[in-house]
Amino acid sequence: MMTLATQDYLWLLFGYLAGSISSAIIVCRLAGLPDPRTQGSGNPGATNVLRVGNKKHASITLAGDFIKGVIPVLLAKMAGADLNMQITIGMACFLGHLYPVFFGFKGGKGVATAIGAILASSWPVGLCTIATWLFVAKVLRISSLSALVAFLLTPLYAWLLEPGQDYFLYMIIAISVLLFWRHRSNIRKLLEGTED
Repeated sequence: MMTLATQDYLWLLFGYLAGSISSAIIVCRLAGLPDPRTQGSGNPGATNVLRVGNKKHASITLAGDFIKGVIPVLLAKMAGADLNMQITIGMACFLGHLYPVFFGFKGGKGVATAIGAILASSWPVGLCTIATWLFVAKVLRISSLSALVAFLLTPLYAWLLEPGQDYFLYMIIAISVLLFWRHRSNIRKLLEGTED
């Protein structure tokens, strides 16, 4: 069980607020594109930005979502936060993306933000997650399936590469479960054979 000091709560707040910055909505507004929440899948994420814009807009969105998971965790690590605190801040970033205070608590699915947070807290686990995502995306070319396979395996990577770090593993499992929950409509489409 973790005990939190005042500065830990500030880090968690910082992580949540950073995660609440929606790269997709900001990119679309600056580019004069429709609000991604009202177009395509309705998800404010890079894949949907690609539908309403182009690869450049999607790439900027992806980078923004990834970086907002990295920065709070990396700054906390530099300030001396241990692995447990780092992944807790990563969870705060992830939850901010899912339920952003700046955008009516209606956010995206959190794949890039989660990967960024995990990479910043444990680069071996993060790199394995990224490699899995890239491999499945290259072979099957379905973004949602790539994310689902990657996060199905990420707890295994955490167990193997961060042995004895039970709290870290539990937080990775929690992130993966939430990510699967956010992808429930994609899972239904995959089972129906209608996911693109």
